[in-house]
Amino acid sequence: MTDPVFDPDLLSRCISCGFCLPACPTYAATGDEASSPRGRINLMRALQNGDLDPYDPTLQEQTSQCLGCRACEPVCPAGVEYGQLLEQWRDHQWKGRRQPLLARALMLAAGMRHLFRPLGALRRTARGAPAPLPPAEPVSLMLGCFERVLFPTVSRAARKLAPELSVPADQGCCGALHAHNGDTAAGERLARRMGDDLPGTIVTTSGGCAAHLASVLGQDRVRELSAHLADRGATGELRVNGRRARVALQDSCHLRNGLGVWKQPRALIGQVADYVELPSAATCCGAAGTYSLLRPRESRRILDAKIQEIEAAGVDYVAAVNPGCLRQLRTGLRRARSRVKAVHIAELLARAAQHHPPT
Repeated sequence: MTDPVFDPDLLSRCISCGFCLPACPTYAATGDEASSPRGRINLMRALQNGDLDPYDPTLQEQTSQCLGCRACEPVCPAGVEYGQLLEQWRDHQWKGRRQPLLARALMLAAGMRHLFRPLGALRRTARGAPAPLPPAEPVSLMLGCFERVLFPTVSRAARKLAPELSVPADQGCCGALHAHNGDTAAGERLARRMGDDLPGTIVTTSGGCAAHLASVLGQDRVRELSAHLADRGATGELRVNGRRARVALQDSCHLRNGLGVWKQPRALIGQVADYVELPSAATCCGAAGTYSLLRPRESRRILDAKIQEIEAAGVDYVAAVNPGCLRQLRTGLRRARSRVKAVHIAELLARAAQHHPPT
């Protein structure tokens, strides 16, 4: 008898009530039951029971089409942990040559930790020891793998906002990329290594990384930056053309749906600017880790609707709490030739702290 693909306890929780359907972006786009969490769980059950061939094209298509945003989890009355089921599904479906080639290449690159230190130094990411009189327990800033290369100013802004953060130089990938792309074993191994490399509480500027690390190391070890800053609040004021800036937020799906962190970034933005809630702020922007690279057509369709909404809101900035979302938003805004600027929340708050409101 072969080992089951899915944890039977996780798979049995779904009662097929349909509460997940309105929350699912792919179901909203297609109207296809197979493209909903309920439909995908029925496919998982068919695979588990041997009613579907493991190489059935529908299985492969649906493991790829799902954004993995986990928007179905907060609305599920039965507490289905869909994110874990999806990772188990991709572990099975994306074995060997069936794993998307681009995802494999990205994971290979992310695993080359010896490259990140010189690249980070070249890009001038944050570095150094914590400020004097640190907290009783050390607090470490996770630089991230691709974030330190693509957005080095984010870690520097985080350090300005929280000078108590130490920045250990020898750190690699947290494994979120691997866990979401069919290699949860490597994802868990890298997360544990990150836990060994970074002392004390780990603070990250990536919502997706925070959710993955917390699932492996425990929520008591991991904090996303806005949650870390929530108690002290934000200072200063962000102004545009002599007035208080108008700022929207794009949630990180895993941060909101996996860790329940969404109020904190809104509160911080509201302390330094006029916060504007986007109708779809809580729904995926189409970045979804590697989704925008693996399924660019569907990703762009989601993003284009998001950009139209941002434009209609009349905001000056849209803040992100995840580097993948930041890249996605900047791509869409640039393509639309929009005047709205996409920034990471760390950069937004650091910019505001440099200016104080008029007395």
